[in-house]
Amino acid sequence: MTDLEGTRRRLESLLGVPATEGNDVRVLRNGARIFPAMLEAIGSASETVDLLTYVYWTGWPAQAFADALTDRARSGCRVRVLVDAVGGAQMDRALADRMRAAGAQVEFFRPPWIRSPFTHNHRTHRKVLVVDGAVAFTGGVGIAEEWQGDARSPQEWRDTQVRVEGPAVAGLRAAFVQNWAEGSGELDDAGDHYPVLPHVGEHVVQVVRGSATVGWDDIETAWYALLTSARRSITMQTAYFAPDEPFLRLLTDAVERGVHVRLLLPGPYLDKALSRVASERYFQPLLRAGVGLWRYQPTMLHTKVLTVDGSAAMVGSSNFNRRSLDHDEEVACIVLGGDAPATLLADFEDDLERSERVDLRSWRARPVRRKVAEQATRPLGRFL
Repeated sequence: MTDLEGTRRRLESLLGVPATEGNDVRVLRNGARIFPAMLEAIGSASETVDLLTYVYWTGWPAQAFADALTDRARSGCRVRVLVDAVGGAQMDRALADRMRAAGAQVEFFRPPWIRSPFTHNHRTHRKVLVVDGAVAFTGGVGIAEEWQGDARSPQEWRDTQVRVEGPAVAGLRAAFVQNWAEGSGELDDAGDHYPVLPHVGEHVVQVVRGSATVGWDDIETAWYALLTSARRSITMQTAYFAPDEPFLRLLTDAVERGVHVRLLLPGPYLDKALSRVASERYFQPLLRAGVGLWRYQPTMLHTKVLTVDGSAAMVGSSNFNRRSLDHDEEVACIVLGGDAPATLLADFEDDLERSERVDLRSWRARPVRRKVAEQATRPLGRFL
């Protein structure tokens, strides 16, 4: 049994979710490639379009997606759109009204003014597009102008999405349906079709869903299994970094067993100042343990990508923080073999060329006020 086969069997046993063979996974880097691919898929729909997103803000992407979804609804396709009520608070409601007028179903997930106050902090952070039940997308991208372009300036965020065809599409469709059922009260309807999903590629894919819950969830299991399976290398890109101590030790323990561990985080353009300070309190123990640490300089880094040994990867909506693991609905694709993990690793190497390395000696010399601020975020760690 190869290392990759062993990783697959371990993941399947720990998660209780079978991996599927025969998938085609295409890595899409930045809005310049992501948005055209998603809009092309919507435009090609002949039966159904399902879109789930945390962010639906403003700008031309919001307008373009509304136009495409409206067109498909008018053509007779069953169109369902689910937007998180908090993440989509900036959405122009006229766009939702226009889609509804064309026949699309548009819902908002867990509106705070209706639900119990105990659910307000538990959001859907999933990003899923499924077209005709046969093509799906997931990753970190929201429907907003912040994701436009090719990460050339602070106005063009850096992110990654994957386009999936093959049996794994069923898992991404289920991630949509799970949240849709709560928001609408329906699992499926007469417009649903369940096509045979033939083998079309070389990737083995396992779709993992995380749900807001007390205690351990499947996204945590996936992180744990992949990080502990590494034998040669780990690369991680995450927009928000605030692990608990056991997960921090997974990174430092990997270094101790000889794994080359590199972590890439946002630099000067992180959109949440409190998250920046919270992540910084982990820098010194990571650097002291030998973890390589970089900060991305050109713009906001919003990717959520893990690669292991250059042959396995996880990409989806989940950050490496307690917010994603404890409070949000998330989804991720674990990709084993094929060319996608190598592409994601190559993208990581390219991103390092535009990043600044954090040096242990310089970091120890940071001002006392920064050290105090870092420790002050400790009680808030599980919410960030």
